[in-house]
Amino acid sequence: MRQRSVRKILDSNNLNGILFSGLENIRYLCGFTGSDGAFLITPKHSFFLTDSRYWTQAEEEVKECQIIHYKKRIDGIASLVSELKLKRIGFESAFLTFSFHRSLLKKLANAAELIPLEDEMKNLRAIKDAQELALIRSAIDISSNAFLHILKILKEGVTEREIAFEMECLMKRSGAEALGFDIIVASGKRSALPHGKATDKKVEKGDFILIDFGSKHQGYHSDQTRTVVCGKPSPRQEEIYLAVREAHDKAIDVIRPGIPIQKVDTAARDHIREKGYGEYFGHGTGHGVGLAVHEEPGVNMENRELIQEGMIFTIEPGVYIPDWGGVRIEDMIRVTPQGAEILTPLPEELKVI
Repeated sequence: MRQRSVRKILDSNNLNGILFSGLENIRYLCGFTGSDGAFLITPKHSFFLTDSRYWTQAEEEVKECQIIHYKKRIDGIASLVSELKLKRIGFESAFLTFSFHRSLLKKLANAAELIPLEDEMKNLRAIKDAQELALIRSAIDISSNAFLHILKILKEGVTEREIAFEMECLMKRSGAEALGFDIIVASGKRSALPHGKATDKKVEKGDFILIDFGSKHQGYHSDQTRTVVCGKPSPRQEEIYLAVREAHDKAIDVIRPGIPIQKVDTAARDHIREKGYGEYFGHGTGHGVGLAVHEEPGVNMENRELIQEGMIFTIEPGVYIPDWGGVRIEDMIRVTPQGAEILTPLPEELKVI
């Protein structure tokens, strides 16, 4: 089924083959989980190419294609393309380097044309099947449980770095193969940094603590954010938190198949602007999550593509006021025939520690 969707790209672009070098797409299309290789698909056949480090692994993992061994990657690809007499070959322009492209053309001696593909490829993994959904749910369970545990030890005086380290240990003990990304812990004025790395700063009374976290489970990611407060929140903290929470909910409420993705962003952005904080919300409202923690679709004001059933993406509006602090609430949602299912089971209300 996955390779069939690639063959539609072949047909629509009048190509004899498509060369994949991005590891997420290679894994998606043939099952290989290693760190080096190439995948070539033609109208009738598909080939996975790799070197001696991965021959055994490829035999165990690779499905629905012939395995080709090579000593040098570029020689293996050029030899196969020549053997198959391919003339028009698409490639992932976002992954194939300029130097490799130039060297491959030289190897092919102008016998084949390399066609860059970008827009044609970006939604290849946007709709998740049942197997992918199950793996994403497992990743979410791992990271959610780590966050719920950390709330029990989160208190005044603990450092941001200690919070991040404890969450990482908990996720890995629970079956995560890795973190989805470096855990973001930003407290006090630092919570105005959307991607603030954890430091040795201690949590103080009155601080917002923004925690952005996720796990990686069998290749698939989770991505969630919650903002909590140390001690009784101020009226301004309550006001801004409520504005972000309402923007988050309004964005989810408009999700349904067939509407432009930009409308989801607009729903969140307009609400935050109406509350007087529009200048403090600078990033997009969300992004797809799967084999990569950031993938299509991008949920932003420029994306006019239509939402499709089966997409999984984040909703994560935020307000970040320099030298004061910030709030972000992030959940992962799945598009259903009726609207949206929230996959992340954490409470939304402002948690006081």
